[in-house]
This record gives sequence, structure tokens and C-alpha cells, in this order.
Amino acid sequence: MTGPETVATYHRMVTIREFENHAAQLRSRGTIICSLHLCNGQEAIAVGARAALGPADTVNATYRGHHWAIACGTPIEALFGEFMGRETGINGGRGGAGFFADPDHGFLGESGIVGGGVPIGVGAALASRYDGSGRVALTAFGDGALNQGAVHEAMTFAAIYRLPVVFVCENNGYAEYTPTGSMSPAGALERRAEVYGFPGVAVDGTDPRLVHAAVAEAVARAREGGGPTLVVAGARRLGGHHTHDPEHYRPDGEKAAWAAEFDPIPKLRGVILESGLADDAALAQLEGDARADVRAAALSAAAAPASDPAMLEQHVYA
Repeated sequence: MTGPETVATYHRMVTIREFENHAAQLRSRGTIICSLHLCNGQEAIAVGARAALGPADTVNATYRGHHWAIACGTPIEALFGEFMGRETGINGGRGGAGFFADPDHGFLGESGIVGGGVPIGVGAALASRYDGSGRVALTAFGDGALNQGAVHEAMTFAAIYRLPVVFVCENNGYAEYTPTGSMSPAGALERRAEVYGFPGVAVDGTDPRLVHAAVAEAVARAREGGGPTLVVAGARRLGGHHTHDPEHYRPDGEKAAWAAEFDPIPKLRGVILESGLADDAALAQLEGDARADVRAAALSAAAAPASDPAMLEQHVYA
């Protein structure tokens, strides 16, 4: 990443954090009416990875996917509207925070099923083989999803047909309420790619520059016909599994220790200052602008009309 790209990346990460924190406040007040699974601590993964993709490439994610949508360019006012059940929401308020999609910005949506989005990402990669688009599909999921049968089947299929898909595992330390280490006795998660016959790489998911480099290499390989890559991006989930998670399963002091060591936003801020890419005043202005933009978007979304219940079954097929 160039200097300006690094500063722009920081701005996008700060915007995501402000969005998530403000959404949590609105959820506690009842303004947002759906459950929220926040990405705090994982912003660098989505922003770095999306920057490595082309304009025609696609992304899909888990129910913890707001950061991926914002990284793809989904307007935050439309996201707030979706979470508030407003007709101006990205899907008219029908999907809420865990099921929305924004194909106009290359975001094929979230899945409420653990690992359920991986076959969808592989399907997008399969489609690109026949539509002549040259598109690469990136599908993001959590560490717990690697233990799901559908993920194994999708990776096997993608390997056999050498599909242009990049598997991004966000290893955030917990699979819902279970420590990742207790579920992975075989060791490093990226080694699971060996059995499928495609590369598996680990990357520091708190550094968007490293994520960008790893995903860019995987995208180039996929676009050239080399098939899939598994990128395991290590980070730490700095909040609960959802907004009302009491987090009784966490050891005392873990959250504070993780925030001090692994928060990607102050880490990148320090890099920018040390490199002379921007000074403290410029970054403070950027942070204030992001905060103001998020709050203005929330107020605008809240003023929009509520979704019409009569439209609930629109676009639903059975």
C-alpha cells in the first residue's frame, strides 16, 4: 500500500469501528431492533482484503459481516436503515444485521448459518468460469466454520475444479463462546488446506498491509487459473459474540489485555505517525469526521419511514 492508501485504509477502519460502536448504543436503546454481531478487532482483515480485489470481484461473509460490507462500499446510512427496519435499508429493512446483501457493491451477503456462506462463495466462483467475467470470489468465515461439513465439501469442490475463490478465515480467538485452541488439536488452521491440495497461509490480521499482500497473492493465483487459497487471518475479537453477550466464559483481564496488544486501529495509527504519513492533528480530524459521518447517517436512517409489513414476503421464494 502507498502512503495515501494507508491513510485511507485507516479512515475506513475508523469508520467501521465508529459504526459498530454506535450501532451497539442504538441497539441498547431499542432504535436498532435486530441482534448485532460486531467485528471490533477485525476491521483490518476486511479493509485490507477488499483492497486486494478488483471492481468485479465479489465478497460474502458470515453474520459478523458489517465490516466486509462497509469495506465493499455499502453506504452506512443504508446499513443503519436496514438494522432499524426502515424502508431505506439496503434490503428494505427485511434482512436486518445478519442477512442483508448488497450486490450492487459486490457484497453477496451474510449467512446466519456457521459456514453457510462458503458454498455460496464457491458458487460465485463457479459462475465466473462460465460468464466470462474473470471474477474472483472471496468468502469470509470464522475459525469455528472450519469444523463444518459444508465448508469441507465446498473446499473439496473448489479444489477439484480449481475455482477462482479465496477462502479467508477470520481467526478471532473464539468460535462463539469456545476458545479456538480447544477445537484445533491438529495445530495451525492454515495446514488444513494441505489435504485439499491448495495453499494455506497465515497472516497477521491486525495489519491491513499484510492482509492486503496475502490476499493479493491469492487473488492473482486464482485469476491465473491456479485455484483456491486459504488465508487464515489472526486477530482478536474485542467484544462479545453479540451485543448482549455477558462474556462469562472469558478469563479475567483478557479483554483489556487483548485490546492493549491486538487492537488494529491504534496499531495502524502508530505506523502512520512513525512513518510521517500524517500528523496527530490530521488523524484527529479524520477520526472526528468519521464519527460525525456515522452519527449523521444514523440520524438520517432513523428519520426514514418504517418498512411496510406487507412487503415482508417480497423476494422470498419457497
